[in-house]
Amino acid sequence: MTLTEYPDTELLALGLADTLSSELRMVLGHKERALFVVPGGTTPGPIFDALCDADLDWGRVDILLSDERWRPEVHVRSNTRLIRARLLTGRAAAARFLPLYVRSDSPEAVLPELESNISPVLPIDICLLGMGTDMHTASLIPGAEGLEAALDDRAPILVPIRAKGEDEARVTLSACVLAGAICTHIVITGARKREALERARHLRPIEAPVAAILGNATVHWAPEE
Repeated sequence: MTLTEYPDTELLALGLADTLSSELRMVLGHKERALFVVPGGTTPGPIFDALCDADLDWGRVDILLSDERWRPEVHVRSNTRLIRARLLTGRAAAARFLPLYVRSDSPEAVLPELESNISPVLPIDICLLGMGTDMHTASLIPGAEGLEAALDDRAPILVPIRAKGEDEARVTLSACVLAGAICTHIVITGARKREALERARHLRPIEAPVAAILGNATVHWAPEE
């Protein structure tokens, strides 16, 4: 793990957006297409705002969420809704989006369909993730139903997750798929997440799921304003 610190969240967003655009440009220099995995949540929004107008060949970029709540994209809790508003706009509107949701009562019924669109473009070239104070990343959530399956070395591409206290199911890229990324970046802000990161380094993935992908990751941190 490598830790990169920034004096504030604005410089974090600008600096990380510049890093991501440079890495995507490098991938496109030697591959026909680049697979870029991104998180939901509020933290990456400013990064996407800075990245979406980057001068690169977005038409050759595939964008895939690390995880999704099992809700239509019009729903307020949909990660897809955020991505369409903050990243798939400007120049980045030319990118190809690979969905993690199709209309179905449960994810289990359609996982093969979703995976069929993802498997041809793996492995992940550039992976951007977040982390919660509970040390979850993507939808690898401590104590959730499905976590053990998602952490298995032989896990499929996608795993359904049901977190305690939530009405909807989730679907997440498995830990082995996330850990197979060529370049991995984790963005966190504030003292509580910095403390959680330090704890995670000394815990097992079943206790701190982010530990499953920390080894080769660059963590980007700034204090909250």
